[in-house]
Amino acid sequence: MNYAGGPSVLLANTDTLPVLEHNSGGRSPFLFTCDHYGRLIPSPLGDLGLPESELTRHIAWDIGIAGVATMLADRLDAHLVAQRYSRLVIDCNRPPHVASSIPLISEATTVPGNEGLTREDAELRRAQIFDPYHRRIDEIIERRLREGMPTVLVSMHSFTPVYAGIARPWHIGTLYHRDTVLPPLLLQQLRREGDLVVGDNEPYAVSDETDYTIPVHGERRGLMNSGIEIRQDLISDQAGETAWAERLARILGEIEVTLRKEAKI
Repeated sequence: MNYAGGPSVLLANTDTLPVLEHNSGGRSPFLFTCDHYGRLIPSPLGDLGLPESELTRHIAWDIGIAGVATMLADRLDAHLVAQRYSRLVIDCNRPPHVASSIPLISEATTVPGNEGLTREDAELRRAQIFDPYHRRIDEIIERRLREGMPTVLVSMHSFTPVYAGIARPWHIGTLYHRDTVLPPLLLQQLRREGDLVVGDNEPYAVSDETDYTIPVHGERRGLMNSGIEIRQDLISDQAGETAWAERLARILGEIEVTLRKEAKI
């Protein structure tokens, strides 16, 4: 397949819409986003020149987080907004102008379907996948603000147990930048669990150049916000997903009580 030049239409009529919403009527103050929920590839792009073994790895999506985020939204009666397409097509948690937005190499894997893209190719991916997702998050936040609903933005992710040959000790990490309200509460509650190694801006930290969802939807609007990263080997099956959804529902429920007592929501 000749990938250079790419298709003139990205999503075919048979392709799934990029935005998934779950429990859209939820009344919780928590609004969950999941930038790397799915690993679909638009049919005109084929398999991006990669074998299935690569398309099921972390380079394509955040393994296990879909189940955790969905169950967590159910337990807290919260709205979840998720993105169904693989970050190898376009990463919905990267500013579109950075090189990692449409990666030529992800970890050590070359992505043939991303080689030789024109500006028009990249804009098509943004227009049909990235923009609808973030436009929908904007619309939801605007509606909540109009209705006077408190909104605490939590971006759900998962991370690999080993990166570049180095084992990562954390079970879970909080990711944040400018918010000084939610991240300390989340760190405090997670550390009280007693059986967790908790990352404080580990294994990643939020920045304007490496992230999009939290800086744009959370920080620019002045919303309380945090990213949550769970190590993938802990949520690689349904039992793990369920256990972590239940744990986080309890923890975030306690945080909600604290925020209400302090009149912050």
